[in-house]
Amino acid sequence: METVYFAGGCLWGVQAFIKTLPGVTFTEAGRANGTTNTLDGDYDGYAECVKTEFDPNVVSMQELMTYFFEIIDPYSVNKQGEDVGEKYRTGVYSENETHLTEAKAFITARPDAGQIVVEVLPLKNYVRSAEEHQDRLTRCPDDYCHIPEALLTKYK
Repeated sequence: METVYFAGGCLWGVQAFIKTLPGVTFTEAGRANGTTNTLDGDYDGYAECVKTEFDPNVVSMQELMTYFFEIIDPYSVNKQGEDVGEKYRTGVYSENETHLTEAKAFITARPDAGQIVVEVLPLKNYVRSAEEHQDRLTRCPDDYCHIPEALLTKYK
């Protein structure tokens, strides 16, 4: 299994979507690339993300990027749906350089590459979100989500 981290706005919907994808074996709500290892205190620069474990024999990084781009506005800086702020920026993070190379190649190959503001960076820090955020939409399906229901269930 391999692990990559996707930030696509509020993590509730991102996790609900990603966990339905072929080849994804585990998801966890968390925070990528903040400067602390705690959930307490002031905002530390993190992006809300979903830790995604996947089987590369079933789904490729390019395919994961294609799925990811279905649920984000790749041109929006620090905003997805009604969620606004730096923590809602879009990004792809990994400790595996190959993942980052493949994510960058995916973006570069698009005709709109010059307009895309999705970060592609090494994962420097990850903190698991509080239990109340894990699989939130499964437990509380009426909570706000910026991803349309039809997309959330497209691959179920």
